[in-house]
Amino acid sequence: MQDKVTFEYAIIRLVPRVEREEFFNIGVILFSKRKKFLDVKHKINIAKLNAFSCELNLEALNNYLKSWELICKGDASSGVIGKLELSDRFRWLASSRSTIIQSSKTHSGLTENPEKELEDIFEKYVLQ
Repeated sequence: MQDKVTFEYAIIRLVPRVEREEFFNIGVILFSKRKKFLDVKHKINIAKLNAFSCELNLEALNNYLKSWELICKGDASSGVIGKLELSDRFRWLASSRSTIIQSSKTHSGLTENPEKELEDIFEKYVLQ
């Protein structure tokens, strides 16, 4: 049996009309310092998006979220943020924003497997 390690996560929300403060969950970002793990998983439900607003550009939203993936990986194309330490990248991605893509407050827990934890949280809060 592996030792459990701490992790932190935030739910990624799509807020189609910021002034109305209505949102739906589109992803999860998860960080574990001890496992040196930082990853994001996302999926935009087209039916929900159209119910909220048909004015948003799905391709632009997906490109924005792909940049989050690059930042998590520390990819050179992710710019200055991608060069930061894992913990700093997580804090930057999970920080409070007033844009159409926002993060929840961060939550924490214990896990043996951060990757599985990311999948489980994604299933529970995004796909259901």
